[in-house]
Amino acid sequence: MDTDNYLLTVYRYIELNPVRADMVSHSADYPWSSYRYNALGKEIQLATPHAQYVQLGKTATERQAAYRALFRGRMAERDLAAIREATTKGWALGDNRFKQQIEASTGRRAVPLGRGGDRRSEEYRKSKDQ
Repeated sequence: MDTDNYLLTVYRYIELNPVRADMVSHSADYPWSSYRYNALGKEIQLATPHAQYVQLGKTATERQAAYRALFRGRMAERDLAAIREATTKGWALGDNRFKQQIEASTGRRAVPLGRGGDRRSEEYRKSKDQ
């Protein structure tokens, strides 16, 4: 995952999962969520703030307020779809530059191949004429 562009979106996705699943009415109500740490300042020994989170504000109070603000409104459907596809299919989540870096460093495709045939091929054009 491209942390610069997606980390906080993925945090939001994860911490809203129990809400979307109707397990709780708010992320703060789910006992295994880091929302209470990130948004409310509750001490959780296993939680370690990520550098992206730390950049949300100069003080803990500012960071917590900025984090709570991320949860106002609904998540964009395109973000939900991108995270779900990356998670279920094992693709990289990030911009094209990031995906190219992942492919170069791992020697593995980071995005799916395009679908469909070569529309310029003779075989494709013949199949369309029929």
